[in-house]
Amino acid sequence: MQLVPLLHSNFKRLSSKNLGYRNDWQNVFFISFVENKNKEMEKAVVIIPTYNEKENIRAIIEAVMNLDKGYHVLVVEDNSPDGTAQIVKEMMKTYTDSLHILERPGKQGLGTAYIAGFKWAIENGYDYIFEMDADFSHNPEDLVRLQQAVIDGADLAIGSRYVNGVNVVNWPMGRVLMSYYASAYVRFITGMKVRDTTAGFKCYRRKVLETIDLDKIKFKGYAFQIEMKFTTWKHGFKIVEVPIIFTDRTQGTSKMSGGIFSEAVMGVIELKVGSWFREYEKVK
Repeated sequence: MQLVPLLHSNFKRLSSKNLGYRNDWQNVFFISFVENKNKEMEKAVVIIPTYNEKENIRAIIEAVMNLDKGYHVLVVEDNSPDGTAQIVKEMMKTYTDSLHILERPGKQGLGTAYIAGFKWAIENGYDYIFEMDADFSHNPEDLVRLQQAVIDGADLAIGSRYVNGVNVVNWPMGRVLMSYYASAYVRFITGMKVRDTTAGFKCYRRKVLETIDLDKIKFKGYAFQIEMKFTTWKHGFKIVEVPIIFTDRTQGTSKMSGGIFSEAVMGVIELKVGSWFREYEKVK
């Protein structure tokens, strides 16, 4: 239940009874105050999928918590043999209400990890739902900017490497070119105007994930990130790109593979063709 209508009606009844009248500026101030309280009550969760991230997981969780913005963290853990889950469970003794873990029996792919996390976040009443890597390639401080973009009217805010030129650190030139032109290829095939179509640093408004049929999202790697943006766009949601600087991991091992890239190349065509035979409920 929203607080504004309830408290406003009670305040109006009491003020008219006890004061006889209330000026317009008092009305505006009261509504603004309560709406701000409503925003403070909205919950945000950062979903971090992990597989063998013991070098990074403690530091990335602490970095999010140290923002002091009330963010919760959900680690979707794929039974890492390096003990990542044990580190998270140890930290849960400190962050008893704000750190959570969703354990899966084995490595099942990035896409399914996020889908599981999205469903958990919806079930647990979160309003802002983030995707973020565990390896510090995404700067936790940028979470605040992504959330603000959604507060300001976006339905999906993307931490974009390419919206203002190319902002990538520690990648070999070949990988930069591959990523940049992959996004150009996706734009050409799909018609989306998003500059960074494979970005994995994002903030969703809850309504987006409630609208999308998550059980029909099929891809697992880069193609998953493209599919989620494409589906969000086809439903008519507002997408905003927020410029970030992407820094390649310095610890742990990259999960990128040739198979993941191939899935993205062929998956884009499959997405476009499939959209010709599918209806997307347009948001109002």
